[in-house]
Amino acid sequence: MSLCELCISGVRHEGTAEGRWEQIGGVDCYVATPTANYDQDKILIFLTDIFGPRLINAQLLADDFARNGLRTVMPDMFDSDAAPEILLTNPASFELDKFFNNHPPARAKSLVDRVVAALKADGNVRLGTTGYCYGARIGMELALEGTSSVTVFAHPSLLQVPEDFEKYKVVSDAPLLIHSCTIDPLFPAKAQAATDAVFEDGKFSPGYRRIHWEGCQHGFAVRGDMTNPAVKAGKEGSFKATAEFFLKHL
Repeated sequence: MSLCELCISGVRHEGTAEGRWEQIGGVDCYVATPTANYDQDKILIFLTDIFGPRLINAQLLADDFARNGLRTVMPDMFDSDAAPEILLTNPASFELDKFFNNHPPARAKSLVDRVVAALKADGNVRLGTTGYCYGARIGMELALEGTSSVTVFAHPSLLQVPEDFEKYKVVSDAPLLIHSCTIDPLFPAKAQAATDAVFEDGKFSPGYRRIHWEGCQHGFAVRGDMTNPAVKAGKEGSFKATAEFFLKHL
């Protein structure tokens, strides 16, 4: 399992965050709550890329999910040590291997587990997960252990293909949506096809869909260049499809 240079490149998006910071299970979380009536028994866990929940791009996405009726909780999986925003314009200065060694998925998962436990302690809630890049690994683990009820991945990394998905098919009943793209060394065309082979043609009864966004590269759903029409369509289209998937299945 590895990360790549596209995991730390992209464009900062402009906007004003509307959520608030809360401590849940002793973990800092960005929480976006719908302003209108919503189903309080359903929560979306937003699992970020290595920039974590303090990147405005992720906060704006969480706010948009809240506008669509989904209370969204975005845990700080990196304990205030996420990749700095400056990397978006100077990625060459970052040591990916060092970051990964300091923040292996098992450590991030332990922080998310504390958040999940606290949320479940408040009542019988259904959890959905949307995982971007690094966050997909944590989303996979939550699905495999039966914690999540719906799973979405966008340009996933740190997955073993097809092994993880073969296990997913056997042990999980969470409907699965994957957003893939044209240029993605961590989920390339071969991995995309192998994943389809596991799930397509009715082989996974809970439901499976993969949407391919042509002209996009790894990171597009969070850090894409919105001045590029193909990337703008991919970023906005993947969000819309994800929100609809949760509203249907969660």
